[in-house]
Amino acid sequence: MYYPELLTVVGPTACGKTSLGVALAEELHGAILSGDSRQVFVGMDIGTGKDLDSYTTERGTIPYYLIDIVPAGQPFNLFKYVRLFDKAYHEVVAQQLKPIFVGGSGLYVEQVLQTRPMHQVPPDATLREELEILSLDDLRAILSRYPRIDRVDPSSARKCIRAIEIARYYAQHPEAYQAYQQALREAKRQKPPLIIGLRLSRQEIIRRIDQRLRSRLEEGMVTEVERLLDQQVPSEALIAYGLEYRFITFYLQGKLSYSEMEEQLATAIHQFAKRQMTWFRGMSRRGLPIHWIDGHQPVTYQRDRVLRLLKSL
Repeated sequence: MYYPELLTVVGPTACGKTSLGVALAEELHGAILSGDSRQVFVGMDIGTGKDLDSYTTERGTIPYYLIDIVPAGQPFNLFKYVRLFDKAYHEVVAQQLKPIFVGGSGLYVEQVLQTRPMHQVPPDATLREELEILSLDDLRAILSRYPRIDRVDPSSARKCIRAIEIARYYAQHPEAYQAYQQALREAKRQKPPLIIGLRLSRQEIIRRIDQRLRSRLEEGMVTEVERLLDQQVPSEALIAYGLEYRFITFYLQGKLSYSEMEEQLATAIHQFAKRQMTWFRGMSRRGLPIHWIDGHQPVTYQRDRVLRLLKSL
C-alpha cells in the first residue's frame, strides 16, 4: 500500500513525538494516526503513555486514530493493525485532513511505510497447530518444497511457520499470488514517504525516561495494572505486553519488590529505547530514509524545521 499524503514522526520513547505531531497537526489541519503497538488497547493508558490531554490545544482537539480500538487482552497483530491503518488513513484524507503518523513501534511503523506490499494471507490455526510440534530443520525442509516467496523469513520456528503458511496459501490461491506480484510491481514505482526522526543524546533519553517513569508511577500506573487484572485480563497477556505491564505484574505477583520493579523497569526501558534507535537506523538501509532533527530543541523549532522541509519538497 502507498500513502502519498502521509507525514511521519518517529523516534525513541520519551523523545517528544506526540508533542511534535500535535504541533504539526495544528499548523497543517491534520489528524494523528498512532503508530504504537500497545496504545491500541483500551484501559492501558498510563503505561503506554497515551497522554490524550495533549491532543487538546488552544485551537481545539486534534483528531486521533488507532488508539483505544481493542479490549486489553484480546489478540491483536500486525496484520490487523495494517488493515485498520489503511481504513483510518483514507478516512482522514476523505475529511481533507493531513494524516500525521506518529509512533515508536518500529515493526508497525515500517510495515505501514514500506511501499512494498504486505502478504495479505490470513492465519491458519489448524496448520499452525500441526507445524508447532516440528523442529526448525523440519520446518525449513517443508518450506523448501514450495516456490520461493519474497519477504519471508525462516530464521526461527515462529517465522518459518508463517512462511509456510504464506507459501501454502499462495499455492492454493494462485490468483492471490498474482495480485501480490502486481502490487509489488506498482510499489517499485513509488518514492519513499517523508519521515521525520527526533534525535536525542543517550544521556538525555535516559534522563527523560527516568523522569517520566517516576511521574507515571505517581499517577497510578500500578493501580492501572491492578484494575486490568481485576477486569480478568490474563496476567500472561500483561506480561507479554512487556515493559511497564510485565514488571508491574511481577511486582503484584510478589516476584519483585517495589524498588526492584522500578529499577528493573527503568533498565528495560533504557534498553528498549536503544533497540528503537537501532531499528530506525536500519530503516534507512531498507529504503526508508529518515530526516533527523534535533530533539533537544523546543517543539516550535522542530515544527518550523519540518514545515520548511515540507515546502522544499
